[in-house]
Amino acid sequence: MLSTIGIKPVKILSPDINETPHSKEKPSDYSKRIAREKIKSLLKDNDDQILLTADTVVYCGSRIIDKTAKTDKAKQNLSILSGRRHKIMTSICVRGVDKKIRTKSVITTVHFKRISSKDIDNYLELNEWQDAAGSYKIQGFAEAFIKSINGSYSNVVGLPLYETRNLLQSSGLEI
Repeated sequence: MLSTIGIKPVKILSPDINETPHSKEKPSDYSKRIAREKIKSLLKDNDDQILLTADTVVYCGSRIIDKTAKTDKAKQNLSILSGRRHKIMTSICVRGVDKKIRTKSVITTVHFKRISSKDIDNYLELNEWQDAAGSYKIQGFAEAFIKSINGSYSNVVGLPLYETRNLLQSSGLEI
């Protein structure tokens, strides 16, 4: 996604952190905490680099609809979202050339149509839902489930590009 806005990362790292939500943790607090923990875990070995981390969470009410590798859980997740509005929040953290950590969170509201059991089963057979927050990817067949979207499309994909680019520029990245 970054390449579409003219950014080519020097390297891509996978932070090793525990991403388990805390008991009674609000989805917005969870997303912010995880993005911050990711950046903190990378600081020691990358002190001279501009760092970017992000965390995307899908939630309905206060219930996080997380990624899953299990078909039955994905079916349950899609059933929860069926006919309802839900939110996608991505929290972005950037550690700039000045060593200051800047954060920004973006929320998008998505309204799903009522999805029949047959449509859910057909979607699950496509395997697009795997490794996707909310058990769906908007950039695939699941777009047919969406009645409306209010906010950033790229946020639903996983990284709000407008806000990310602005945050990187304000952190000293020359674009």
